[in-house]
Amino acid sequence: MFDRRARRTVSVIALVLAAGLSPARAAQPRESAPITEYEPADSLEGNFLAAYIAGAARDTAAAATFYREAVKADPRNAELLERAFISLLADGALPDAFRAAERLTARDGANGLANLSLGVRQIKAGQWAPARQNFTKSGRGAAADLTATLLTAWAYAGQGDGKKALETVGRLKGERYYNTFRDYHAGLIASVVGDQAEAERRLKASYEADRNTLRVVDAYARQQAAAGRTDVAIQVYTDFDNLMPRHPIVRDALDKLKAGKPLGRLVGSAQEGAAEVLYGLGSAGSTQGDELPAVIYLRLALYLAPEHALARLTLADILDRMKQPERANEAYAQIPAASPLKLNADIQVGLNLEQMGKGDEALAHLDAAMKAHPDDIDVITALGNVQRSRKKYAEAAETYTKAIGLIGDRPVQNYWTTFYFRGTAYERAKQWPKAEADLKRALELVPASQPAARAQVLNYLGYSWVDQKLNIDDAFKLLKQAADLSPRDGMIIDSLGWAYYRLGRWDDAVRELEKAVELKPGDPTINDHLGDAYWRAGRRLEGKFQWQHAKDLNPEPDDLEQINEKLKNGLPEIEKPTATAENPPAPVAAPHNPQNPELPKGAPQPSEPPGAADKKTGG
Repeated sequence: MFDRRARRTVSVIALVLAAGLSPARAAQPRESAPITEYEPADSLEGNFLAAYIAGAARDTAAAATFYREAVKADPRNAELLERAFISLLADGALPDAFRAAERLTARDGANGLANLSLGVRQIKAGQWAPARQNFTKSGRGAAADLTATLLTAWAYAGQGDGKKALETVGRLKGERYYNTFRDYHAGLIASVVGDQAEAERRLKASYEADRNTLRVVDAYARQQAAAGRTDVAIQVYTDFDNLMPRHPIVRDALDKLKAGKPLGRLVGSAQEGAAEVLYGLGSAGSTQGDELPAVIYLRLALYLAPEHALARLTLADILDRMKQPERANEAYAQIPAASPLKLNADIQVGLNLEQMGKGDEALAHLDAAMKAHPDDIDVITALGNVQRSRKKYAEAAETYTKAIGLIGDRPVQNYWTTFYFRGTAYERAKQWPKAEADLKRALELVPASQPAARAQVLNYLGYSWVDQKLNIDDAFKLLKQAADLSPRDGMIIDSLGWAYYRLGRWDDAVRELEKAVELKPGDPTINDHLGDAYWRAGRRLEGKFQWQHAKDLNPEPDDLEQINEKLKNGLPEIEKPTATAENPPAPVAAPHNPQNPELPKGAPQPSEPPGAADKKTGG
């Protein structure tokens, strides 16, 4: 219920940089993963079919299990071996994946992914020269060339050859994003090999080219703090916090600097530097929706740097999107207790438990987290979200009130979502005056730079007014604005259609509601609305068909009762009202609940680590 989401040369680099913008959740790869939850089939064909279906469903554990069994039955099948290798990599069964890579390269020395994987294994073993040889055979294309160049540079750094490492990074030339990324890794390499003057020069160049990317900001600020320029480091973090507030890594760094504590370098070894390359590529892929390649990069990154918290969080986020909440929660649980991202991981565990139908566990988990962090607005808001999801609306409103009471002198606009969610809870608890006040407040606070989020607030307030026959003129204006901001959002288009319906403009209602059904065909409320509009427009057979379709889509019990009544008796006859806002028609059907009050992926969710949405929108 709580939403959470590199081919061309330039876009590869841009996304790699943007990927470091926020804690996009992840987990540690399982270096040896016993996969016992699936029973293999009795035949090669059965295992292959099961593996193929599991792969299509993005169930990496099942795919790895069945491909492994299929290869046993047909060990000379190169295609089968390659599929098994990819599935094992994606599932984190790295020792098995490396053995498969060895077999693949013995047959085909040009297999790019197999060579890349073996090179990563050699980096971890300190075998720098053999790793470089494998990277030269790791494929062609923008992403492959970028990966091979940077990993090769870090392999030189691992041998202590800083000059050769920097020369290798210098091959990345061209677009601005290349230059920024080149300077970023060059600065990290220079720091690792002990050339602090070059490290400062290159990291400063990277920072001046892009001050909106967390990894660049974090690396430069840490370098400045290590050089004794704490005031510069504080300013760098503060500037980022003003741009993208409440990032836990930034808040943690500022607290430590102001307390006189050291931060340490972002990357402390060549092995960690290679992991940083793989993490950046994995994060970029996850931003573009390339889940499988992203998972593979992140598994390899965590093989080299198991303590890379952002890589852990990114992987967990992808597992969430792949509909594997249990695996995601395993990943979240591995975030070290000392990490500033730990609380965000704990929040997501609670939200996932709710998604898995373990509502009582979710409430207990988040309640415990709230008691451990009684002044943290995000964890309190997350508890309210689960309460609201479980229809404990009055309790949720009280919880949101507790969160709002902690805002204090913080910038209130950063917490517009909390007012929005409390407003939806009040509305569901039938406390409309309070709900209306909160929704108006949220509308005042939501940034214009987040049009999809603004559209949701406009939609909820406008729909609620329409459904209660209040402020019809203003409601219609709000819904038109929402539809203009999010013309592909079926729920918003449904609200606009329902406003036309309330005005008695049946043909206009049919037009908009047909669009809404096309955009979101599986929603029972939208189909029910379209049935009402058809009936009033004189298309009664189509109306009954649409009601039957709504009934088959598992509506809420109250809605189901109303649908059954309409299927039996239709809608009551009325005199067609005058289509004016000043003289709105009487309700012609029982009011429907307002639309789902969740926000789109582009909006920052209290259930997400602060700043996560900025990554998802490209930052």
